[in-house]
Amino acid sequence: MTPKPAGPPDGGWGWVVAAAAFAVNGLSYGLLRSLGLALPDLAEHFDRSTQDTAWVSALALAVQQAASPVGSALSTRWGARPVVMVGGVLTSLGFVFSAFARSLLHLYLGLGVLAGSGWALVFAPALGTLSRYFSRRRVLAVGLALTGNGASSLLLAPTLQLLLDSFGWRGALLLLGAVTLHLAPCGALLRPLVLPDDPPAPPRGPLAALGLDLFARRAFLVFALGTALVGGGYFVPYVHLAPHALDLGLGGYGAALVLAVAAVGDAGARFISGWLADQGWVPLSRLLAVFGALTGLGLLAVGLVPLVGSQEGCEGALLVAAGAYGLSVGSYAPLVFGVLPGLVGVRGVVQATGLVMMLMSLGGLLGPPLSGFLRDETGDFTASFLACGSFILSGSFIYMGLPGALPSCRPASRPATPPPERGELLPAPQVALLSPGGPQSALDTAC
Repeated sequence: MTPKPAGPPDGGWGWVVAAAAFAVNGLSYGLLRSLGLALPDLAEHFDRSTQDTAWVSALALAVQQAASPVGSALSTRWGARPVVMVGGVLTSLGFVFSAFARSLLHLYLGLGVLAGSGWALVFAPALGTLSRYFSRRRVLAVGLALTGNGASSLLLAPTLQLLLDSFGWRGALLLLGAVTLHLAPCGALLRPLVLPDDPPAPPRGPLAALGLDLFARRAFLVFALGTALVGGGYFVPYVHLAPHALDLGLGGYGAALVLAVAAVGDAGARFISGWLADQGWVPLSRLLAVFGALTGLGLLAVGLVPLVGSQEGCEGALLVAAGAYGLSVGSYAPLVFGVLPGLVGVRGVVQATGLVMMLMSLGGLLGPPLSGFLRDETGDFTASFLACGSFILSGSFIYMGLPGALPSCRPASRPATPPPERGELLPAPQVALLSPGGPQSALDTAC
C-alpha cells in the first residue's frame, strides 16, 4: 500500500493537476462563455426568439451545475480520474450530436443535457483534487487553474467567430466536439492522493455521498445561500455579453473583442486574487464579500452602457465596462472555491465543490432566460444586466454573515499552533480567520 503523506504536498505533481484543471476550466466555462456568439445564428436559423435560444446555454449551465454533486459523489467512490475521462467523452458527443440538430429541441438535448452532463463530471472532481494537493498555496493554485476560463475565452471567442463565418454553426459545433474531447486526457493526469484525514472507506448511502450533511454547518449554510443568489446573475454575461455587444452595433469581431477584453481582465485577476488571499492579510470571507460586490457593480456598469449616447461612445464604454467586469469576476472566482476547505475541511472539499455548483445551477437555469425575456420585452439588455447585477449584490450582502467578513471591535487571539485543515478556518466569530498559510494569517483587529 502507498504510505499516506503527512499532509498536502503543496507542489510536486500538484502543479500537473493544476495544469489539468486549467484545461478543464477552459474547455468548460471558457467554452460556455464564448458559445453566446453562436446564439444569434441559431435564432436566425430556427426563427426563434432570444429567450428561446438562451435556453440552449442556460440548460447546459444548469445541468452542469445541478449534476455536479453527482460528479463529486462518483469521484469520491471511484476516483476523479475515470469520472473526468468519461465526462470528456460525453461532452464531445453532445457537441457532435448538436451539429446535426434539426430543431431547438435537439440542441436542448445535445448541448443542454448531454454536454452539460459531461461538464458536470469534470469540473468539481478536477478542482476538488487540486485543493487536496495544496495547503499554503491553495488559493493561488486554484486561481491559476481558474485562469483557464479567461485564457480560453480570449482564444476561443475570435476562433469561434471565425469558425461561424467559415463553416456555419453546424461546422463550428462539430469542430468544438473534437476540441472538448481533450478533456479525457486531462482526467488521466488526476493522480489520486491519499491524506491522513481521509475516511477509511467511501461514504455509504446517497446523502453521505452527496455531502448533504454539510448544510448542518451554519457557516456553510450562509455561504450556500449567498452563492445561490450570486448565481442568479453570474452566468448572464456567459450567454448575453456577446449578443449585448451585437445589439450595440459592434459586429461579430467587435463582440469577440469585448469578450477578449473581459477574458484578459478575468485571467489576470484570478492569479492576483489567489496570491493576495494566500498572504493572509485579509480574511478570505471578507475578500469574498468585497469582490462579489464589485462583480455586481461591474454588471450594472455593463447594463448602463447604452445610456452613454452614440455608437462610438458605446463601443469604448462597453470595452471599459467589460474590462472592469472581467477584473472583478476574476477576483471573485478563486475565493468561492478557495474558502471551501476552511468551511468543510479538506476531506469534504470535493463534495462541497459539487454542492456549490449545484446551488449556482439555479442561477444558471433562470438567469439567462430571464435576461432574454427582459431583452425581448424592452428591446435591449439594459434591464437584463441591471437585474442580474442586483442578484449578485444581494448574495454578496449575505456573505457578510460569514465569520470574519466584518471587522471585529476586539483583537482576536492568535492560536498557538495553526489549526488542522478540518474546517476550522472559519471558527467562532472572535477567533482569527486563518488562510491556508497558517501562522502568517492576519489578525482581525480593526473596528
